Amino acid sequence: MILNKNLESALNRHEVVKIIIGLSNFNLRNIIFQAKAAEIGGATYIDIASNINIINELKQISTLPLCVSSIDPDELFACFKAGVDILEVGNFDVFYRQGIMLSANNVLDIAKDIMCQAPLACISVTIPHTLCLWDQIYLAKQLEFLGVDIIQTEGFNSKFKTDSYAVNSLRKSSSALSATYVLLKNIKIPIISASGINPLSAAIAISYGASGIGIGSFLLEFNDSIDRSIIIKSIIQSMHQNLTMDTKTKNLNIYSVFDHSNISSMNA
Repeated sequence: MILNKNLESALNRHEVVKIIIGLSNFNLRNIIFQAKAAEIGGATYIDIASNINIINELKQISTLPLCVSSIDPDELFACFKAGVDILEVGNFDVFYRQGIMLSANNVLDIAKDIMCQAPLACISVTIPHTLCLWDQIYLAKQLEFLGVDIIQTEGFNSKFKTDSYAVNSLRKSSSALSATYVLLKNIKIPIISASGINPLSAAIAISYGASGIGIGSFLLEFNDSIDRSIIIKSIIQSMHQNLTMDTKTKNLNIYSVFDHSNISSMNA
């Protein structure tokens, strides 16, 4: 249930900009720095670690809605009671690094649990990129039937440590955008496209029909809060642009935006 009217309005307008501050970031000074840049830049909401102390501090200095991500329903419920606006079943990276992959049913069970505990909460669920597209569609449809408010896509994480930031960002954004494109053909609830998103890919996500984008790693390239706020504003402007796409581009075969490694994961 989306109780925050500003968030609901932004979703309906396809103008959501979610700033991912860092789900394992517990440095309060850095978090406040990023939150202020997000607010000045015009972001819609911020995604933070599921930590009650951080939540309480941010609620005193920022008016932006707060989102926390976890796979622990009890932890999410505690954050809801602390005043968080959005509960997200996500933050799967910590498990990927341990070689643990969540199945569609794993994610669905977590979503059911938190929705039982907090029926009035706004619930967002990240669709694991490790699932083949067919399983991503299955999970998204089940979550829509369950009554989840928002779906978020995520991008492919490279196993190659030598990959440059640009290469890894391209891998992430291409798979996140591909999932966004496909899921929007199958469900009607809002989708936030995240992972490797920059001003260019943000505009593409919106042209595909996404209700918004999540951005995090791209902003790490900018150390000054003013620079970050300017970049956030530029991303918002890029989302507003009316992209002219011919029929061939609009009906782009989804395989063409996948890299070879992601195609392999689809066929797994």
